[in-house]
Amino acid sequence: MKLKAIIADKEEEVGLELGGGRVCAWIGARAYELEAREIEPGRYLFFWNGHVRELRVDDRIKIIDPKRLRSGQNSTGHHHGTAQIVAPMPGKVVRVQVETGATVEKGAGVIVVEAMKMQNEMKAPRTGVVVTLNVQPGDTVNAGDVLAVLE
Repeated sequence: MKLKAIIADKEEEVGLELGGGRVCAWIGARAYELEAREIEPGRYLFFWNGHVRELRVDDRIKIIDPKRLRSGQNSTGHHHGTAQIVAPMPGKVVRVQVETGATVEKGAGVIVVEAMKMQNEMKAPRTGVVVTLNVQPGDTVNAGDVLAVLE
């Protein structure tokens, strides 16, 4: 999966390949093969080359999925119609943080999916009303499954 990361106003290409309990990641021209474990929300341990590193995720790093930009889901200009929240990889639903009919702001957490022992919060791509929730805690999802729909 190819992504873009914006760190301190600098844009980098980022890639992830997940499988077999391992993560292959690349940032620009640097490649890494590692294991990652979430030890608490926003805090991870990475096991790489015999070393353990701790990483805290904060608001200074923004990850953008170019595919969603092309489909308009992350666009801030046009808000008519529906927006789907889609599972980026296979996993298990850990939490559903909203109810059908709830109004959510852009970037608000909607559903948490665990994949490879890491929890990923699926966020609202825009402000809207949750019109459909297709999952509940404990459900198994596949990459590309529509988890929720906003209007």
